[in-house]
Amino acid sequence: MTDASLGQPRAPLGVGAIIGESFSILFGHFVQVIIIGFVPTLIGFLISGMLTGFNVALGLEAQDFSGAGSAVASVLSIVINMVVYSITTALLVQLAYDAKLSRPIRIGRYLGPAISVVVPLAIMTIAVTILVGIGLMLLIVPGLWVYAVFAVIAPVIVIERVGFGAMGRSRFLTKEFRWPIVGALVLALILSMIISFVALFVVGIIASFGSIGLVLGVILFAGLSTLGAGYMSILVALIYARLREIKEGVHVDQIASVFD
Repeated sequence: MTDASLGQPRAPLGVGAIIGESFSILFGHFVQVIIIGFVPTLIGFLISGMLTGFNVALGLEAQDFSGAGSAVASVLSIVINMVVYSITTALLVQLAYDAKLSRPIRIGRYLGPAISVVVPLAIMTIAVTILVGIGLMLLIVPGLWVYAVFAVIAPVIVIERVGFGAMGRSRFLTKEFRWPIVGALVLALILSMIISFVALFVVGIIASFGSIGLVLGVILFAGLSTLGAGYMSILVALIYARLREIKEGVHVDQIASVFD
């Protein structure tokens, strides 16, 4: 595979290095990642719990769709969780670049850019989730392929401010690198599934101890969910940075400068 303009082999994505660096940033800035993701995640769980019931929000019980009110509450819960996910992702993308450049973590300065992109990021996330879901229903591989095609919509929206053009931009950046991206995302998803499984198991035990146990379960589940989402956001941010470097010659410090 060659670069059409230079006639030279295109540089590899370097999945192993990206995964290693993602873990390094996650554990090197563990407290900041938890702080950034925990508060919005906890608020989202609390609102979802009030709408659908806390056992449903925690995944301990199935959603009841027998009435119109239940369906509306479920839809509202999904929308709220998407907004929370979007804010958290936008914050963590900025943290990832400051961490990569060994710059101070500036949580307060991330809020404005994150809030300003919530609407397009939430809508694009819902659209991609639907497309990935359709792909997964057909076969697992098409779903993963679609996921890879649109893998970098979050950093594209946060950094380039392209809004609803993010899907096309992500499609361009990921072209010719989708199988390596699939590999990286599969490993990240396996990690997230393990964390979710452990979280549900522990939360189920704690929540059985009455109201106090349920409150502690919600807090614990929010914290563990933040860990998985934090790693995924950092990984995607670094994949985006590497794609920009390979395809456009843009170094990560040029990307991170948009936050200054």
